[in-house]
Amino acid sequence: MIPMLSLPAQHADIAGELEAAVTEVLASGRYILGEQVAAFEAEVADYLGTAHTIGCASGTDALHLALRALEIGPGDEVITTAFTFAATAEAVRHVGARPVFVDIDPHTLNLAPERVADAITPRTRVILPVHLFGRAADMAPLRALAGRHGLTIVEDCAQAFGATRQGRRVGTLATVGCFSFFPTKNLGACGDGGLIATADAELAARLRALCNHGSTERDHHEAVGYNSRLDELQAAILRVKLRHVDAFNAARQRVAQAYADGLAGLPGVETPPPAPDGSHVYHQYTILVPHRDAVRHTLHAAGVASAVYYPRPLHRQPAFVDDHDGRPLPIAERVAQRCLSLPIYPELSETQVGEVITAIRRAMGA
Repeated sequence: MIPMLSLPAQHADIAGELEAAVTEVLASGRYILGEQVAAFEAEVADYLGTAHTIGCASGTDALHLALRALEIGPGDEVITTAFTFAATAEAVRHVGARPVFVDIDPHTLNLAPERVADAITPRTRVILPVHLFGRAADMAPLRALAGRHGLTIVEDCAQAFGATRQGRRVGTLATVGCFSFFPTKNLGACGDGGLIATADAELAARLRALCNHGSTERDHHEAVGYNSRLDELQAAILRVKLRHVDAFNAARQRVAQAYADGLAGLPGVETPPPAPDGSHVYHQYTILVPHRDAVRHTLHAAGVASAVYYPRPLHRQPAFVDDHDGRPLPIAERVAQRCLSLPIYPELSETQVGEVITAIRRAMGA
């Protein structure tokens, strides 16, 4: 079976570096908020091109903490996409605000700026775009909307570490950017981890305190905070992988280009369009196909894994159905019925890519 992802293959290539990093942490006896976390935060800030980064326990925490630090709460509305993972909306609910779901662009599958404009009310405080599947959202019109209405933008960068838009990396395109280092991500830990990036020094200080029980000084707690700290082992592992992440992303892009070439012109199949003003890092390679479930069955029989991200938009999820204001979201619903993600990871061989393409073409009767 050709898997969706092979973390052992990635780790085998850098095993010596990873083992040395882990051994150094174990020998240090310092496992929380030590030198590794401080070094990783500095290195990733330099990579992103931002002034401040704060490690935390997960990507979900990153979103939650960002909203909390921005003082978003009950009575506030946060406009976001209906087509993403639940964590985006969970973070909004955790601070007591209401997620307002809007529709997506039918080609990029990212938040549609014109739909955001239609959803702004006097209660709106934040626009929360998701850089879905590794493609940066269309930020310029969102920034223009935010400026006109006095809103803040929080970027959900969980799936797009290293992606760019007009020469800037995601996470630096708005007030605050939130990252996940879940193991399957383009930059993944060997466990959970997250990070928040911002150019705002005051906001960064507030975030750093919230991550550590509301404290910046031992036994002195300025706010009710959280135990949400990136640990030393994960930071050490991420420091190793950060040195390789551009090569990992370039390999993903080569696989994506091979898919695009191999599936070009196939009737009924829509492949991800190019990103002409930025770089797509292909956390997922997601195509749109008719009769999706039948195609998946055919692929499985041919020994090719596939996945569906996401089979049900958030406004149709039981956890969030009461938040939905009833506005029609036809594109998100149509995409949810047709989306299919193919295997993609840096170590996927040309032979395996060819087998996936052949299986798709056969499934489509080509």
